[in-house]
Amino acid sequence: MFIATLIAADRLDGGDISAGRDRLAAAGCAPGDWRWIDADAAADLTFAADPAAARAELEGAFPAVDAVVQAEQGREKQLLIADMDSTMITVECIDELADYAGLRAEISAVTERAMRGEIDFEGALTGRVALLAGLEAAVLDRCYEERVRIMPGAKPLVRTMRARGGHAVLVSGGFTHFADRVAAEIGFDRAVSNRLGLTDGRLDGTVGRPIVGSDRKRIELDAAIAAHGLTAGQALAVGDGANDIPMIQAAGLGVAYHAKPATAAAAGARIDHGDLHSLLYAQGIARRDWVLD
Repeated sequence: MFIATLIAADRLDGGDISAGRDRLAAAGCAPGDWRWIDADAAADLTFAADPAAARAELEGAFPAVDAVVQAEQGREKQLLIADMDSTMITVECIDELADYAGLRAEISAVTERAMRGEIDFEGALTGRVALLAGLEAAVLDRCYEERVRIMPGAKPLVRTMRARGGHAVLVSGGFTHFADRVAAEIGFDRAVSNRLGLTDGRLDGTVGRPIVGSDRKRIELDAAIAAHGLTAGQALAVGDGANDIPMIQAAGLGVAYHAKPATAAAAGARIDHGDLHSLLYAQGIARRDWVLD
């Protein structure tokens, strides 16, 4: 059996559920029973056939409602691999650093192209970091305190999965100064990210090698699966940019989160409306079982 989980950013009603079941029937998916996960917020619709057709019918079908389609068996995952910028936090840290340097427009334009997969990630990162040479290292702390905000749902997602025996790894193409602190604040087991070069209290325009890009993210997923004796099917990967695609495609549930078009097209599921609480609903975990602190 398969599950289609409808998750509302605002409110889910009986009409949405009835329409969803009708869509599944029309697509030949043989819908079965449905049940609330949380009333008015998220519901599971079971069906017997053709998950690809079910996804095509349900994604984007209802205003402010996301649909996650997957096999019913094994839907609760034991490993989370997550991107940081614009996924676990609300900003792109390099763009915020660029703002302090008076280079936001120039650098953010390159960030956008890299995240869309239009240019090479590693080359783009190297070029953007070079432009930040001379920025005082103290700005890193200032940027964290003034600009970095945790994405709604990030803490419950990570803490609930870990409380239920899972593991969580933050794998970021961003910078250690931010990633280590974000990981600790949210509750990740560990973080992997890039290290900015510093000389005499200033950024020297370099970034440590090897750069954490798409290949490294996939490697970290595979390493975590092996380290914990899991299978790829037990992993959940989430991100928004093109450099997240390999790990998203390799995980049992790969989620594009408010993602760039190429990432959304490559992922097995997408969250376009809700926040990261949606990934708990996708696993069938109701609000009463969330770890909130």
